[in-house]
Amino acid sequence: MKRLTLAMAGTLMLVLLSVGFAVAQDRTFNGQIMDSACAKMGSHDGMMKSHADIKDAKTCTLGCVKDGAKFVLYDAASKTVYELDDQQKPMQFAGEKVKVMGTVDKATNTIHVTDIQGR
Repeated sequence: MKRLTLAMAGTLMLVLLSVGFAVAQDRTFNGQIMDSACAKMGSHDGMMKSHADIKDAKTCTLGCVKDGAKFVLYDAASKTVYELDDQQKPMQFAGEKVKVMGTVDKATNTIHVTDIQGR
C-alpha cells in the first residue's frame, strides 16, 4: 500500500511540474508601435514622402490604422514584425519606442499583450 501511495504521489508531482513548465511566461519585447503597412517596409519614410500632411511617426501610424492597417510592434534590430492581439492599448503609443510585455504565439507571430510601457 505504501508503494502505491508513493507511486501515485510521485506521478502527481511530475504532472504538476510539467503543467507548470508548459504555462507560457510573459516576456518583454522592444520595438516601435507602428502600423502593419509601414512595418512591412521597415519605416514610415515612403508614406511621409507621398503624403505632405504626414510629419511624424505618430501621425503616420494613426492615419494608416484609420485606413485599415493594424497596430504592430516593429523590432528594427531583428527586422521582426509582431502582430498585437490588443488593438486598443497600442493607440496611445503610436509611433513610439516601447516595451511590450506578453506571450508570443510563434505560429502566428502574435503577442498576447499584457502591458505596454514607453521607453
